[in-house]
Amino acid sequence: MKRSVSKKNRWSDHYTQRAKREKYPARSVYKLDEIQRKFRPIKKNDKVLDLGCFPGSWLLYVADLTKNHGRVVGIDLKPVAIQLPPHVTTHTGDILSLGDSFFAQVGLDFNVVLSDMAPATSGQKSVDAARSFELCRTALTIAQRVLLPGGSFVCKIFHGEDLKEFAASVRNNFKSQKIFKPQSSRKASKEIFVIGLGYKA
Repeated sequence: MKRSVSKKNRWSDHYTQRAKREKYPARSVYKLDEIQRKFRPIKKNDKVLDLGCFPGSWLLYVADLTKNHGRVVGIDLKPVAIQLPPHVTTHTGDILSLGDSFFAQVGLDFNVVLSDMAPATSGQKSVDAARSFELCRTALTIAQRVLLPGGSFVCKIFHGEDLKEFAASVRNNFKSQKIFKPQSSRKASKEIFVIGLGYKA
């Protein structure tokens, strides 16, 4: 008799196992690793803002890249519970309603803005893509507010009819714009990353 496979086991793959071995809380770290190896958006001593930072894999990865003289700031609806290096701070909040007090606290002098945010999925592709687009537009607005000239922007978006519009918005604000799907993204995933290099402040 064929045994049923649990949902947990279906979603477990070699990236999941590797994340456990390397002590990252999620496999998503390898998407950022591929982006970093190909485009080098993050440099040593950079100040980086991670939007949608839960559960903290990207924070750990970026902390290692930036080293002790860099600074990493994360924000998410959920609090990050893992232990983080001293130069990493996290905030719990909604990026759709950030006030001036948040920016006064974290500063307006970031070298990199990252967003791995995704909406709560409904199962309807068009609805999910529209929600993803709203998050991406907010992420870009935040990037425009906090990035220093020459800064970098990495943003996940669900593939849909709004992708071209969002990619064009990024292209208008950066010297170079790239669209990239990491190999570590699940095959069934509609996610894709839009990358902006060289912010034209």
